[in-house]
Amino acid sequence: MTVDQAVRLTEQFQRAGKKVVFTNGVFDLLHPGHVRYLQHARTLGDALIVGVNSDRSVRANKGPGRPITPETERVEILEALQSVDGVVVFDEPTPHQLISALQPDILVKGDDWPENAIVGRDVVEARGGLVIRIAIEPGYSTTAIIERIRHFPN
Repeated sequence: MTVDQAVRLTEQFQRAGKKVVFTNGVFDLLHPGHVRYLQHARTLGDALIVGVNSDRSVRANKGPGRPITPETERVEILEALQSVDGVVVFDEPTPHQLISALQPDILVKGDDWPENAIVGRDVVEARGGLVIRIAIEPGYSTTAIIERIRHFPN
């Protein structure tokens, strides 16, 4: 969905008295850690909106070899998950502009992010919202999966 569509969806839920949860990430090579993280995030409110880094944004943040999966396919996979109510792509280096537009009630990040480094914290807390860190599932990492594939014996 577009940013405008995501804003309208968020406003619709909030007008109905529902809590909107937002999280973001690359979500390249979706794995069980991602699925469990999104399922947990969804339980914290009534709707879950996911911001996904554009391909250009991923390359800028992670290097020229990423993403493995193009943004349109990452969006399609995320939209198919029952826990996800909407997916919006952002092209900026961080989701701050998107979070400012959406004004979610709850912002979720993995506990691998220090509290003071969570982008959008200022926006969400300024309107009385919550910032929640969720434990990352041990043993799951897109980077580790890529490394295993690269070093897999022929």
